[in-house]
Amino acid sequence: MDPQKQKEEFNSAYIYALAAHAGLNRVTSAVDDDSIDVGFRSKGYTGRVNRSPHIEFQLKCTAQDLVNGGVIRFPLSRKNYDDLRGDDFVYPRYLAVLLVPLNCSDWIVDHSEHIALHNNCYWLSLRNAPPTTNKTSIVVEIPLSQRLTSSTLKAMIDKASDGEWL
Repeated sequence: MDPQKQKEEFNSAYIYALAAHAGLNRVTSAVDDDSIDVGFRSKGYTGRVNRSPHIEFQLKCTAQDLVNGGVIRFPLSRKNYDDLRGDDFVYPRYLAVLLVPLNCSDWIVDHSEHIALHNNCYWLSLRNAPPTTNKTSIVVEIPLSQRLTSSTLKAMIDKASDGEWL
């Protein structure tokens, strides 16, 4: 398999595992023309602004060393940047960047009682990001404190049910 396709598949499996652990339902689209790879929703939340909240993600995966000064300096295409920024979406949108080891044989470590997925995934909201004059790409900075976990996904769904974003 092409190495980039391997990263895409591993990235999907990684975030699907987090969502399953958080108890979220996966929503996918057959066509990615809006820079959204996957969405998640949850049933319930009666008495809140949105009864069945939904969040969406653009997934990226890289083995490049992009960490500098407590942030990931990720080069994002202009199209993805424009599709993810703004506050006029029905559902909150996030960028999720999974950092993996260079060698794909190090992505998963199989132990007798469990497996470990390497490394971590981080998230960024571009809701309040300014327009850019860059033609092809823009470097976005994702704080290492914004690690995507099953608890983070749950918090994002909770916020979406209140009509807010993280």
